Amino acid sequence: MSIIHVEDVSVVTAILGGFIILFGLVSFFVKERLYLSDALVSVIVGIILGPVAIGLLDPLKWGPNDNITFEFTRIVIAIQVMCSGVALPKAYLVKEWRSLLILLLPVMTYMWAASGLIIWWIIPKVNLLEGLAIAACITPTDPILANSVVKGRFAEKHVPPHVRNLLSAESASNDGLAYPFLFLSIYLMEEVSVGKAIGKWFLFAWLYQVAFSCVIGIVVGYIARKLLYLAERNRLIDKESFLVFAIALALFLMGIVSIIGSNDLFACFIAGTSFTWDDWFRKETEEAHLQEVIDMLLNLAIFVYVGSVIPWSKLQDITTGITVWRLVVCAILVLLLRRLPVVLALMKFIPAIKTYREAAFTGWFGPIGIGAIYYMSVIKQQTSDTSILHLSVEPGNIFNRLIYNKISSYL
Repeated sequence: MSIIHVEDVSVVTAILGGFIILFGLVSFFVKERLYLSDALVSVIVGIILGPVAIGLLDPLKWGPNDNITFEFTRIVIAIQVMCSGVALPKAYLVKEWRSLLILLLPVMTYMWAASGLIIWWIIPKVNLLEGLAIAACITPTDPILANSVVKGRFAEKHVPPHVRNLLSAESASNDGLAYPFLFLSIYLMEEVSVGKAIGKWFLFAWLYQVAFSCVIGIVVGYIARKLLYLAERNRLIDKESFLVFAIALALFLMGIVSIIGSNDLFACFIAGTSFTWDDWFRKETEEAHLQEVIDMLLNLAIFVYVGSVIPWSKLQDITTGITVWRLVVCAILVLLLRRLPVVLALMKFIPAIKTYREAAFTGWFGPIGIGAIYYMSVIKQQTSDTSILHLSVEPGNIFNRLIYNKISSYL
């Protein structure tokens, strides 16, 4: 197994720091005049600096690439969804529960099914269940890329606040809700009995991964808010610790929830909304922009990494039937059919969307990004082969195995 040497760390930090400095000098021009997102620029830089071009940045030499990708994306998404939850207006989930319910259930279900059918149709050696498993990875909208739509001067000028808040809440919450779609496909592939597969899916994916993590998020967010308010009122906490509190809370939750084997991403989002339920913390920190700064640093870093690890050689793969033209056609069909039709069709049932123009905007901007890479890493972590046919869904830590085995014994 490869290890990261001091020289590698020095090269990586120099490259990343230099890129952030140079990009920062022209960031306003790039984003506000050229209308290019920092994610796109970062990916291009990663490709140029990666092994396919200059070769200064080669993460494949650092160690098990799948593990690095999984942990890196998990940290970035956890912080992002926490920040998205904190940034929402007071009691937003209660006020807009109807709109979010439509986007998170029928819309997500359609996105999953439509994407799965497209993948199954386009890629010849992928069966329907495999296509649905892959589709589950691209079903959630990415909260990191959604920032290019909901934040910045252009968005504030052209996109109504209620649409921006809806997109932000949806993209942060559905990143954790892709688990049921993913595990339904996997359980149906793994189990001979459909009934047993559905039973495991309901108990493990919905109750343990979604419902339990939601309870954890509500409780931890509430307790954290009360403790922070108490510390602030009694002058026990300094300004620096106050500003970084939400990010530290995301890291704490990510670790604790992951140890017990539940859904850390969904817990972080729910905790963020619970933490800022009364709008006190958001108003106290909105002028500091510390969370936005850390968020930007992580986003630039992760997309440079993504650009450097793109598996170009696998764009033509005889064993899977993948070819470049099939991928291009698949991408076009997914962009056109994955989200836009269902949002337009259900517009009247989404109170936060007022006009067909807003519905078209909401339907079109459903970016696929780091969340998809994270879920593909989840699949690859649970397989002994590169094929999706050899999945072993038994969770990887001892707490999760105990829960999984207990559920299996009841079924």
